[in-house]
Amino acid sequence: MPFANLKVPAGTLTPESKKRLIDAVTDAYADVYGERARATALVLLEEVPDGGWGLGGNILTAEMLGRS
Repeated sequence: MPFANLKVPAGTLTPESKKRLIDAVTDAYADVYGERARATALVLLEEVPDGGWGLGGNILTAEMLGRS
């Protein structure tokens, strides 16, 4: 079973954009593995709270990324 675990900043996706993202990843798996993979492709979106990201030992926040 293909499995994708996507981490996204909390509050940045609408229900519609979550559906679009899940559909796109599922489509990508089906393109690579064939249509037989579509029914078992598992896509997990995890929303990471602000300050829950780090890069190079530095905590990233929405303010630092210019999203606040």
